Amino acid sequence: MGSGRLQHQRYELKYHVHEAKAFRIRDFVRGYLEIDEYSALQPDRSYPTLSLYLDSDGLETYWCAINGDRNRFKLRLRYYDDEPDTPVFFEIKRREDNVILKERGGVRKDAVRWLLAGHMPERKHMLNPNDNEAFVAVQRFCHLSLQLNARPKMHVAYLREAYENPNRNNVRLTMDRQVESQPSPTPRLIAKSPKPHLVFGKTVILELKFTARYPKWFRDLVETFNCTQMGAAKYAEGILIKGEDWVRRGCSPCSPENVLEEFLTAEKYRGLFDATTQAKA
Repeated sequence: MGSGRLQHQRYELKYHVHEAKAFRIRDFVRGYLEIDEYSALQPDRSYPTLSLYLDSDGLETYWCAINGDRNRFKLRLRYYDDEPDTPVFFEIKRREDNVILKERGGVRKDAVRWLLAGHMPERKHMLNPNDNEAFVAVQRFCHLSLQLNARPKMHVAYLREAYENPNRNNVRLTMDRQVESQPSPTPRLIAKSPKPHLVFGKTVILELKFTARYPKWFRDLVETFNCTQMGAAKYAEGILIKGEDWVRRGCSPCSPENVLEEFLTAEKYRGLFDATTQAKA
């Protein structure tokens, strides 16, 4: 999803629903919203949503989420396929009390390794070098990453079915299925983890997102389908279920599996090393 429809400040309410209920909710929602332009292109109405989460070695952002800190943030790279020429978005997602704040900037995939190695962004790294807002967002991302000493920790993938108001960017509803996570210690922008953990099983994660007043029809939806609000932090839930040792073992730099995958990634994304090669020259 491009940044043009991004809700920079919003409220989010999350619910766990089973598949049969999700199908009924889909019919209900069509009376108020239209299917997202990217969902509309998919035969099953769902597009892949892929993320690489960064955290400190002590998993600081994970613990902030588990402890329910009212003011916290997380750092992730969001992308939608593993093609080398498509963009990746550097995202900061903050929670300030009950409000969700998002900043993100589109970056070329061949700049990812350079930026995650601790370098600050340059205009040439950006998807749109003239987009000042996106450039500042990536600068802030890199500053926070350096302050936290954050590194890639977790790959998260799921299928998203999304609905929106085509005329106003104030309401959005999504249903996420097959949420998978696996420790990932390198800047690999993969589409599928080799041994993922299914975080929520067959449960569908329903998210209601709005920027101002809570829509009355959202309340009608919740009451009609007897939905109970509950947490669904994809990154944190994956670690909570499997344990911190799962992440530490999976992110061990000495793991032969990680060394091999690093080499294979370099083979596919040859441009990832361009900046490093130029620096050495």
